[in-house]
Amino acid sequence: MRIFIAFEGSFEPFDVSADETVEAVKLMIKDYFHISLSEDKQGRRYLELMYAGAALKDSWSLADVGISFCSTLKCFVKEEDKPTLYVFNAVTQETMPIMGSISLLGKKVSDLKTLVTLRSGFPVSVYCLRTTQGLEMYDCNTLRDYQMDIGTTLRLDVWDGWKEFLMGCLLGQKLKVQRYLSEEGPVLKYQKRVVLYIAAFYGYIELTEWALKQGVHPNEAVGVHPYRTWCHEALHADVSKCPIHAAAETGQLLILKAFVNCSVLCLECKNAAGQIPLTIALKHKHKDCVLYLLSKTWSTVSFPKISISMRIYIKINQWVLRAQRHGLNKSQLYGGRVFGARVGDIVVVDGFTKPKMTSRSWHKAGHKNSKSTTCKLLPLREQTTGRKPVNPLTISQQDTRGENFKFPPLVDANKFSELQSHQQKNEKKITATASKKEKLIKNTYLPQVPLPPISRVGYSHPSFYYATPSAAFLLRSSFSSFSEHSGKTPRENAIFCLAVASAFKEKRWLQQLGIARVLAKKSISNLTTQGSLPACKNLPEIVL
Repeated sequence: MRIFIAFEGSFEPFDVSADETVEAVKLMIKDYFHISLSEDKQGRRYLELMYAGAALKDSWSLADVGISFCSTLKCFVKEEDKPTLYVFNAVTQETMPIMGSISLLGKKVSDLKTLVTLRSGFPVSVYCLRTTQGLEMYDCNTLRDYQMDIGTTLRLDVWDGWKEFLMGCLLGQKLKVQRYLSEEGPVLKYQKRVVLYIAAFYGYIELTEWALKQGVHPNEAVGVHPYRTWCHEALHADVSKCPIHAAAETGQLLILKAFVNCSVLCLECKNAAGQIPLTIALKHKHKDCVLYLLSKTWSTVSFPKISISMRIYIKINQWVLRAQRHGLNKSQLYGGRVFGARVGDIVVVDGFTKPKMTSRSWHKAGHKNSKSTTCKLLPLREQTTGRKPVNPLTISQQDTRGENFKFPPLVDANKFSELQSHQQKNEKKITATASKKEKLIKNTYLPQVPLPPISRVGYSHPSFYYATPSAAFLLRSSFSSFSEHSGKTPRENAIFCLAVASAFKEKRWLQQLGIARVLAKKSISNLTTQGSLPACKNLPEIVL
């Protein structure tokens, strides 16, 4: 079979067999055009074949994807940089790749935590990084001090008892966040600031509104955990970041509008590098946010007899706030009230105290979830005769010959028909709710390839399906074995194959369907050759 390869302006014929794999064709192209391919720790240079708008995988054969005589394949040389480091998130159980050059290994841990914060959305004071040996990495040290190499996987650990709380913040679930809030006053205030920061980072409107109602200010720094209030010299510079900075970094326009409406001081709120939200949005190229912040910054504020610019209005508000804080500090000085850590409070110092960031769950950390409702069995009722409550475990051992049992009265025919009709209505409701639940089942491939719903009509299958009991049993066991060894049901496998075939956009729908049928049948045959499924001559045909 002759096919044609288009590569960098040239159009060359190749004689291949229909059963040839894509990987073998790539080797032929590499030798013919003398292409240098490489793969190392920093990246790789590889070939990619395109047919009908889809990238071909190395394990596919040409006939599987409908490549026939005189078909044309496009060939490209691609370069891909590999991540410098990987960070395993103990909260989400996912691994984040950290891209960058090899010079990243010579920087400090604090610089790496800045990159991790931009990827995960966690404030830097919420987590710590650990090596593969479990050694905690401190901000003042460099990555070379921990003998880091390219491709090393680090671990992100959070405060003990915070996993469920942070997971609720990442998902925007207000009820879950409220359930796992701390009962300690200072820790509770810190958690609310963390909630507003993460909600602003991901753009959760409902969670943002709740945090604002709790009295959290968007121009207030997240700060540090109360256990580290005395460790000023060892703190990361980004602990001064505010929720308004997180919204500007990720381009959350609705959150920015809510914050500016809450307080115009957000327009002049600076981070550790002295950047205001407008500068941050301009740096990350969020055009809509830049236009909105510009219009607000250069607007005017009107009063009954005077109009002033927004910058002057912000200066006046800042002056008033400084005066209020000055008066508050004087009252605290003469009143004898002192803020910060007190005698008996927990203080965590790097390298000296027992680590409190090990990502232990809420229950393992020793918290008692008083907000969760616990169901308790009611005590057994005492009988009216004054005897002790009857133990249900010993009823069978008691002598019940003297007991008089009362049976329920007989039901009339009319009442029986009413009960029967009521039961049929309940069955219809159950089937309706079951069908609704099936519609709500999420599948990652359903948005790409919508399939018709599962038919519940009782039609008769062809005779060869159930020719003999042994054949029916073999078919049933084949499908159960396929689900067990492949991790997908036959329907999910069909959806996956349709999603793969839909990448061939230049093909018609029926041709895509044919490719999907071949891929689905091949997935079963591969498991059969591996010994996972019982071997049979006639494989069951996958109905798409």
